[in-house]
Amino acid sequence: MTALTLSTAAAPGLRADAIVIGVSKGDKGPVVAPGAEAVDKAYDGRLADVLETLGASGAEGELTKLPAPAGFKTPLVVAVGLGARPDKDAGADAYDADALRRAAGAAARALAGSKKAAFALPVADAAAVGAIAEGVLLGAYSFTTYKGTADNGPAKDRKNGKAPLAEAALLGAKPRDKAHKAAAERATAVSEELNRARDLINMPPNDLNPESFAAIAQAAAKENGIKVQVLDEKALAKGGYGGILGVGSGSTAAPRLVKLSYTHSKAKKNLAFVGKGITYDSGGISLKPAGHNETMKCDMSGAAAVFAAVVAAARLGLEVNVTGWLALAENMPSGSATRPGDVLRMYSGKTVEVLNTDAEGRLVLADALWAASQEKPDAIVDVATLTGAMMMALGSRTFGVMANDDVFRTAVYEAAAEVGEAAWPMPLPEHLRKGMDSATADIANMGERMGGGLVAGLFLREFVGEGITWAHLDIAGPAFNEQGPFGYTPKGGTGSAVRTLVRLAELTAAGDLG
Repeated sequence: MTALTLSTAAAPGLRADAIVIGVSKGDKGPVVAPGAEAVDKAYDGRLADVLETLGASGAEGELTKLPAPAGFKTPLVVAVGLGARPDKDAGADAYDADALRRAAGAAARALAGSKKAAFALPVADAAAVGAIAEGVLLGAYSFTTYKGTADNGPAKDRKNGKAPLAEAALLGAKPRDKAHKAAAERATAVSEELNRARDLINMPPNDLNPESFAAIAQAAAKENGIKVQVLDEKALAKGGYGGILGVGSGSTAAPRLVKLSYTHSKAKKNLAFVGKGITYDSGGISLKPAGHNETMKCDMSGAAAVFAAVVAAARLGLEVNVTGWLALAENMPSGSATRPGDVLRMYSGKTVEVLNTDAEGRLVLADALWAASQEKPDAIVDVATLTGAMMMALGSRTFGVMANDDVFRTAVYEAAAEVGEAAWPMPLPEHLRKGMDSATADIANMGERMGGGLVAGLFLREFVGEGITWAHLDIAGPAFNEQGPFGYTPKGGTGSAVRTLVRLAELTAAGDLG
């Protein structure tokens, strides 16, 4: 991953391939943002005019490249748009953290192949340092594991493209300032784990199955002092995990339930994160139609987010106990697969009539939610690429938040907004529960078609232990970006919800989350 340094060096004397500056969108054209004063001075204070001549407006994500001024040891200036200009009296601290994050990400991605870049974006405080650092580290991400012609060929041929930006120096960020240093270290830990989640999501399903995912989790747990327990198909059968077993019964790749336990000696609260981990979803017997299968390797994004968040919490040494549950299975059609009409007895003891085998995520989550509930945590948050209905409701960049407690739902929504993840609070209308009544079993895994994302949330609520605060994040939209990259978001796996989960753990550790 891109190496990150904090630097108080003067921009003209810094040796780098490029220097990145911010530009805002003013009422009468582009406005040079704080941090770029030395660059503007070298252009005799006319940098904004030069940029406007080149067509720059300061719009968010806009990139304009121009030769560095005389006297600079850096040959290139990259101006990146920050969007609307803050009130001129507010100063650099008025720049929104996610605007800085997005701008840094866009610039880092554009500088792929460069050895070093200096980022002279507005640094008002430690929060800005963290936002810029995250943007750089997330924006520079690329997944090249499977690209290339031969293992023994030149590196550039094997990777078939430009390497990510090798080093980024954050100008104005003070390496001896404890707050600045801590912000950069936090950004590095969170970004590295989020990028690990992206790698998992992007892995092809012939390499990532429940067993191999569990092995990756075990290795990471060992490296970071996290306790891990893996239930294989025999242990799942002995324990009565009918949901996970039912979903995985059609595949030659047997299911797994992975429990990751991070504990801190000073922790006063216990959080449980539960992730849907369908390493490939064909729909099972209720086979998905053509055109809907190609990206179904991403159906384990919830488990990847939970895995990354637990490891990040451990790396940050947060004073909270965090348990992650990864419900892993591959949903395939075969002679042994669960059929529509089958009844599964879940880990909770409830029976579920399976009306659609493509509504499988809620089945594996139901078992994991009940398992998490047995430990009586202070709160449970599950994360899943659960329903196409949520994408219809909120689009491809926003995840839905449901909960059995309105205050907690608001807290989760606000935590997501704080870290720059688009989310929206959604209801759990009681009248939709009746649609899941079954004449055969305790509940069916399908209900009314309209409001399908809310129906899925109501189903999951049935498997949360009594009195336990719970929230459900449906990340079906933002988990996998099928369009072009934007800001710090790449094409492919995004790592959606990782930062929200980490922030929830931080708030809980600080006693600010109930």
